[in-house]
Amino acid sequence: MKPKQKSQKDKKADLTKTINIKRFAITYLVLISLFFLLIAMKPIQNIVDLNGLYTKGIIFITAKILEIMGIFCICQGPIITIAGISLHVKFGCNGLEAVLIYAAAIISFPATWKKKLLGIIAGFIVIQIINIIRIVTLAYSCIYFKDLFEYIHIYIAEGIMIAVTLGMYIYWIGYAKEGP
Repeated sequence: MKPKQKSQKDKKADLTKTINIKRFAITYLVLISLFFLLIAMKPIQNIVDLNGLYTKGIIFITAKILEIMGIFCICQGPIITIAGISLHVKFGCNGLEAVLIYAAAIISFPATWKKKLLGIIAGFIVIQIINIIRIVTLAYSCIYFKDLFEYIHIYIAEGIMIAVTLGMYIYWIGYAKEGP
């Protein structure tokens, strides 16, 4: 039996899908490169250090939550000191990297700007809530589960951030594909 040949309409649809995938990939790579360049470039950091400001905000909120939990901590820049142990919250740990990756994917996807904006705002909020919970949990584990800290930090906490960010994106795609 001969395989059924594709009609012109089917071939055109396949070509459109291929072009859309390429457009998404190129747009995503350009945006993510731009985002990370803006964060890393010294001339821009001298004007406004987005990563530094972002980290200070995350550290401040984390410290307040730790205080509510009865855990005394001292904050200096990107470092939280708890019970003689210092946690250095760097780029990648502050949640900004996850937000930038997520935002670049949202902007690259074909959807209305209203849906993109809603997706970025909702994703930002969820990712940061999870990230702050992650940092608080790491601070807690550094006091009460020192032997497990590295394991929790590298495997569990990072895995959760990746899963939440990816889950938010997949959920948003479903939302973006719905009608206007």
